[in-house]
Amino acid sequence: MSLPELLPSLQALPRSEKLRVLQFLVGELSREEGLSPLDGGVSYPVWSPYDAFDAAATMLRALEEESVAR
Repeated sequence: MSLPELLPSLQALPRSEKLRVLQFLVGELSREEGLSPLDGGVSYPVWSPYDAFDAAATMLRALEEESVAR
């Protein structure tokens, strides 16, 4: 089936099924690119500025240096 034949069928789908088609296509593209998809139920580390005191101190020094330079 070619894309022009497929598009009317996709447009007729309800929103929830369009989202499932989108998820399927993104998964297919990810596999073709060699990317590993995120697994459900797995914890992934995410950086947060909470307790990032070194970063805050660095930012404060940069701001102070900028205000002195003016």
